[in-house]
Amino acid sequence: MPDTARTRLKDWLESGAARLHPLTFPQRELWEASAVPPADASNHICTFMEVHGEITNEDCIAAMQRVVDRHEVLRLSILPGKDGPLQLIRATSAPAMEFHDLSAAEQRPEALEERMHAVFEKPFDLLQGPLYRVEVLRRAPDDIVLVLAIHHAISDGWSLGVFVEDLCAAYLQSFLGGPLPAVPLSYPAWGAMERQVWQPAKLEECAHFWKKRLNGAARLWSGVSGPRTLVREISAIAPEVTRGVRELARRADATLFSTLLTGFQIALAQWTGKSDIIVGTPVANRTKQSVRETMGYCAGVVPLRGQVDSGRFLEDSVRVTHEATVDSFAHAMPFVELVHALGDKPAPDHNPIFDVRFALQNHPIPDAVAPGFAVQLHMRSTGTARFDLGCELTEDGDGLEVVWLYRPGRFSKSDIAELERLFLSVLAGACRSSESRVAALTT
Repeated sequence: MPDTARTRLKDWLESGAARLHPLTFPQRELWEASAVPPADASNHICTFMEVHGEITNEDCIAAMQRVVDRHEVLRLSILPGKDGPLQLIRATSAPAMEFHDLSAAEQRPEALEERMHAVFEKPFDLLQGPLYRVEVLRRAPDDIVLVLAIHHAISDGWSLGVFVEDLCAAYLQSFLGGPLPAVPLSYPAWGAMERQVWQPAKLEECAHFWKKRLNGAARLWSGVSGPRTLVREISAIAPEVTRGVRELARRADATLFSTLLTGFQIALAQWTGKSDIIVGTPVANRTKQSVRETMGYCAGVVPLRGQVDSGRFLEDSVRVTHEATVDSFAHAMPFVELVHALGDKPAPDHNPIFDVRFALQNHPIPDAVAPGFAVQLHMRSTGTARFDLGCELTEDGDGLEVVWLYRPGRFSKSDIAELERLFLSVLAGACRSSESRVAALTT
């Protein structure tokens, strides 16, 4: 660090203008256990909000300032240190916002998508911060698109729901005056609490479980798959099929997640020709009420290993998967520590432990309606990925939305279409009979 910067940092720390904190376990994952560098755009969480109401630019700035004041991560940057990176949190910061009035040509869907993509892809300066940006695109006096790109080091899926709720509350608060209430637990305080929980003895105990659980596991595929470009395909599971899956879960005394995972593992086994299947699934890590209002990267990753037995009945398969899933969740540990314990070092074409992500999204991503305005949130992908294949499901009324994420250097569109066909075939089998054997579900 240059002498001038070192002196400025010393002045900040002595005056209270900034504070230093160790990285949290999830943040360390990005620096120590990821197949891509922290500055890569795959670490950008991208979304946009359609906002309807007579809201001025000044209203936007005032509301965003209240949110920035409430959440320390929106004032956070990453400081390189001799023993590893540190969180640098400033006491105050202005909102990182830009405004643009869209012409008729710029409002065309393809033009708007291109502009949002540029916001999503623009690199963050991890040292200078902030690690988010907001661009307000105005289509009409009462119609704006608020584009948000935020680095994974300070956010996860749950945080997006917190952000929307707080931004709306901040706008309403502007008519009353005063700040938003302080969060019950700040993100650095949550990190300190997690470090207190995960003492060496507990880490070693959980690592022992995982060494046994993952012993002898093989990768689903090998070899270089080219650039980490991500393709996103969206489909749906019909309400009648979803109802059949829920009924199967009830009969097997399992969760919807375990039942869907069973179907996915069966489909993936048929698709790859391998019966030993490992996927990684995210967990919110927000069981304590005190952290439910906190913005920050709290989520963890749990590997789930399943042995697909083609001669087993479907209902029995769900029970086996559910028991293994509950056991795995009970022994969940910080992913960065698991990677170190297993010695599975990340590489540019090698995500540690798993190649496939499977998720049933259940974090709160609310739409908001209040007198004078309404907000609808839309997720977007950045176009890069840390894994090769993903299947993300979200409850959508009585059905399920399915988002397929894949690297075209590894798979073609027809490959994914075949995997989806197999997956839907298994789930449809749940509607016909839970006494079908696994081998008959994908034919």
